[in-house]
Amino acid sequence: MDRETTFEAERGALDETAAHDLTAFGGDAPGRAPAPQSPVMAWNEWDPLEEVIVGSLDGATIPTHHLTVIFNLPRAAQPFYRLASGWKYPKFMKKLAQQELDGFIKILAGEGVKIRRPDSVDFSKKFKAPRWSSRGFCVACPRDPYLVIGDEIIESPMCWRSRYFEGDAYRSLFKEYFRAGARWTSAPRPQLTDELYNYDYRVPNLKAGEPMQFTVNEFEPVFDAADFVRCGRDLFVTRSNVTNLMGIEWLRRHLGPGFRIHEIESRCPQPMHIDSSFMPLAPGKVLVNPDYIDVEKLPAVLKKWDVLIAPRPDPVEGFMSKISMCSPWTSINVLAIDEKKIVVDSSQPTLIKALKDWGFDPIPTPFLSYGPFGGSFHCATLDVRRRGPLKSYF
Repeated sequence: MDRETTFEAERGALDETAAHDLTAFGGDAPGRAPAPQSPVMAWNEWDPLEEVIVGSLDGATIPTHHLTVIFNLPRAAQPFYRLASGWKYPKFMKKLAQQELDGFIKILAGEGVKIRRPDSVDFSKKFKAPRWSSRGFCVACPRDPYLVIGDEIIESPMCWRSRYFEGDAYRSLFKEYFRAGARWTSAPRPQLTDELYNYDYRVPNLKAGEPMQFTVNEFEPVFDAADFVRCGRDLFVTRSNVTNLMGIEWLRRHLGPGFRIHEIESRCPQPMHIDSSFMPLAPGKVLVNPDYIDVEKLPAVLKKWDVLIAPRPDPVEGFMSKISMCSPWTSINVLAIDEKKIVVDSSQPTLIKALKDWGFDPIPTPFLSYGPFGGSFHCATLDVRRRGPLKSYF
């Protein structure tokens, strides 16, 4: 029996135990009591946003070539990242992205949101582990390495070698939060040796019925926090090229029986990060990418929710969109300021109209130039504090 099959069998037994434990807690276990005065407190994706960490382009470096990087990029963008691997991003690219980032920050500040920023780090410096070496990447997307659950900041064990020391840019902030009462946890730091990676990986042709493949196996727990979204006591996750089953199980056990983690199958041939496939916007409303998510296979708990089918992304032009790290479906990588106000890319008029029709108040702003640095509005932020209590919405 191979390692992955063994882990699947073990996980099935653990899921039964977890379900029993949750029932014993009446289906709504209290879990650990959060610190009442913690500066960190966020339970979902939509409560009124009070404080947020916004990414930075300082020291941004094109990540060192590796299969976990290249095979998560759109095919048209891959040659650029292969050739420029390890070099700093061109100044003109940073200038364009910075202008849009400044506009986004201005919107958040105008809504009364407190803005925090990571420290500057030069990611072009090479570092070494016992069995590999790499240069860094950037801190444009704080959503990827960190997950906030209530008063706890959880550092994720990311599988990109270029992101191994990304957390250095956040240390001063997290020490400040910790001293003020927040909890600060790190998942087991991964080895990231060659045993973790499927070097014979090829992007599967799912339309031809090929089985799903992933760039990482079950050698050790790895996950990006951006593969999870929060709905109070329920979290949703997609297994992906950066998140394996062991990583999902680690978080499930860490959070304990007071929380439920529901897995959503992705139909994306290169899955990475749930927030361009499945995006909760408000209690009872979730935005879904119909190309990547089969609505008929959504977890049963969502049957009473309004599943809003996202319109296809409007076409965009320009050099920055052609070398974006992201698929066009980052159109739904939106950020909710509260249950009504949602920041959305101004290049997506069809989505903006749909959001208005669904009763939301979209705030359009340009953000396409941020794509080459890893994401859009949800990726570019880590909500530190949202005003609202822990609830079960299901």
